[in-house]
Amino acid sequence: MVILDVSVVNVALPSIRRDLGFSAVDLQWIVNAYTLTFAGFLLLGGRAADLLGHRRVFIGGLALFASASLAGALSGDQLTLELARGAQGLGGAVVAPVTLSILTTNFPEGPERRRAMGAWGAMGGAGGAAGVLLGGILTDVFGWQSILLINVPIGLGIAWGALRFIPRGDPTPRAEHHYDALGALVVTAGLIILTYAIVRTDVHGWGSAATLLTGGLGLALLAGFLVIEGRLAPRPLVPLHIFESRTLSAANIVVFFLGAAVFAMWYFVSLYLQQVLGLSPIRAGLAFLPMTFAIIVASTQVGRITQRFGARAVLAFGMATIAVGMALFSDVRPDGSYAVDVLGPGVLTALGLGLSFVPVTVVAMTGVEHGQAGLASGIVNTSRQFGGSLGLAVLATVASQTASGHGRAALTNGFHHAFLLGAAFAVVGAVAAAVGLGKPRAVDVPAPAMTADRP
Repeated sequence: MVILDVSVVNVALPSIRRDLGFSAVDLQWIVNAYTLTFAGFLLLGGRAADLLGHRRVFIGGLALFASASLAGALSGDQLTLELARGAQGLGGAVVAPVTLSILTTNFPEGPERRRAMGAWGAMGGAGGAAGVLLGGILTDVFGWQSILLINVPIGLGIAWGALRFIPRGDPTPRAEHHYDALGALVVTAGLIILTYAIVRTDVHGWGSAATLLTGGLGLALLAGFLVIEGRLAPRPLVPLHIFESRTLSAANIVVFFLGAAVFAMWYFVSLYLQQVLGLSPIRAGLAFLPMTFAIIVASTQVGRITQRFGARAVLAFGMATIAVGMALFSDVRPDGSYAVDVLGPGVLTALGLGLSFVPVTVVAMTGVEHGQAGLASGIVNTSRQFGGSLGLAVLATVASQTASGHGRAALTNGFHHAFLLGAAFAVVGAVAAAVGLGKPRAVDVPAPAMTADRP
């Protein structure tokens, strides 16, 4: 549900734009209001889960997510919708790291955890693809408001299931509760301001005083976040020494560029299908079905493939596959067709996503101590969301600035440049995987004493 809500709005974007009067470049804030808040508070959500108990935080995050979804469905103007999407992102930031923490703390390293995380990865990868299908059906039949309203009964149902099936767990003693809310606020503000500076280059230009000052403020806040984490916070959200691990650092670089490439792919393909090829929302959603199946197949098989070839090789190949798919997307034509311009590149990119998403998460979580599971999962998810938000901001701005003129030809020209830059992002991720992860170790076979019921 949480990952789906990043992509579910993509098919509905043209309808939302017509109803609420968004401009072409400001339309991305419907996505980025969610992803930036999501990314900025993921680490705080992971920390809260470790301190207060996984089940309690999970249910609280679901309640916030469902409430914000209801507010978004009832919104009648741009600002209200953006604020509701931001609140959704905050709820998602609480829920997402807990899901991974629950798996990490209940399944030991080895085959049990790989199977559990393979299922988790399949749901996460499929959520991004299924979102566009569900969004198309709901938008066509009930209107774009329904894509948010549906989260209310689903959230309540998941909360009931959590009470019944997730172990209660023991919270950390109250004396040890330090959340570093200042760090979360500073990093979120820095990213929002930096993204705003990038987006407004279509008005001010890249070298203008307004862009440089706004971007400089965003970078200063991000630098301030590092100071807070390294020197000021008694219990920092991100203990900087954790990045002394070459594997963890490389995994987060890879997942950053994974998000930068793939988030934008869903966004631009949805616009191309509707604004250039003229598909209805429901037909555009159905057009993503092959991608959904490709992600599910790759995600469920990638565990066996990784055991045989190692995470480095699989991850580098997956990112390279995404790069090829994005490069093929750059050849979309104003008079193109789904079969020629979308199907092949879409399936190829989706396979690359399925081959990359689980291995990079497993690598980043390997060796994590029980008490830092929320932190580690939060860092991985944060890197992916930051990459997706900043990547979408850059690519949407590039597409807007290179779409000279009006009509389908102008739109397609902008998409061409955005897809090429997205392919470059994926290449950087492939290189980071190949160089940064080092040589793969032998297949990790757990000792006989490690069983599924081990805490």
